[in-house]
Amino acid sequence: MGATSLGVRCPACGEELQAVVAPHPPTQWFPCPHCHSPVPVVVPRDPPVLYSWEVLPDLYPPLPRPRVPRWRARRAAAGALLGVVLLAGVLGGVLTYYGLEALSPGSYTVSGSVDRETPGGGTAPAAGATVTLTEDGGRTLTEVVASDGSFSFAGVPSGGISLDVRLAGYAPVTVDTFSSPVYDAGTTGISVTLELGGAGNSTTVSLSPFLNLESLLASIGSGIALLALVAVVAAVAAILTLRMDRPALGVVGGGAGLMAPLALYLLALATAFPVLVDASALLAGFGGFALALRAIELGQTGPAPGPD
Repeated sequence: MGATSLGVRCPACGEELQAVVAPHPPTQWFPCPHCHSPVPVVVPRDPPVLYSWEVLPDLYPPLPRPRVPRWRARRAAAGALLGVVLLAGVLGGVLTYYGLEALSPGSYTVSGSVDRETPGGGTAPAAGATVTLTEDGGRTLTEVVASDGSFSFAGVPSGGISLDVRLAGYAPVTVDTFSSPVYDAGTTGISVTLELGGAGNSTTVSLSPFLNLESLLASIGSGIALLALVAVVAAVAAILTLRMDRPALGVVGGGAGLMAPLALYLLALATAFPVLVDASALLAGFGGFALALRAIELGQTGPAPGPD
């Protein structure tokens, strides 16, 4: 295509002018002979242009290329999810061991001291006070506090232990504790101070979140079931993450690992077994990493397209 002569009208003064346009570039500028304003002239094209960026290609800045999730990120997320699976399995095995050991028979000594308030504001040994111990099986033992305020029970079996301390003229005090081969809330050195008052002013002190052996086993069983569910969810998410790029699956699997330590805390297992704290924190770390990584990718790429 050679040079083409076109008649155009100046947008500034409205006068007509003749412009001889070359084949390229697509947009050329010519001075108006009447007002000397630059007039843009677009080279005719067949078919005609459809969009403004075809006429003025330099008008719009180039857009960045879409970022596609890299295989390296998927592999890192899948590795973190496999870490969740491994740690959940280890914690479940530890809890299973604790549950079996808790059923083992045991014999413990429960001892301590009882003091009473004096009218002058001090304390003195509560000689003559009675301490009634109730075992997990329901058997009760009663002992009178010695002159130095001490008391002791021997041969107490595993499970929940309740101590009811009473003295005439003083408010009763109940102390709940727990003893077992795997968890001991404290059975020796128990200190009780009786305050002036009556039966209506009784107080209860709980040294353990578990009232009996059954509640401990129930919490352990719930923890094992929860960790098994976390392991299954994280394993499925890890396998599918390696096979296909579905960031939402990593978010679900990572969230399961991140919430597991909170559930163990609510079940009071982290309090009873401090060894679980570090392992559960590591489990939450793996889960949080997988969740954050896949959530970022999900925000960049959007959800996976559904079937047509």
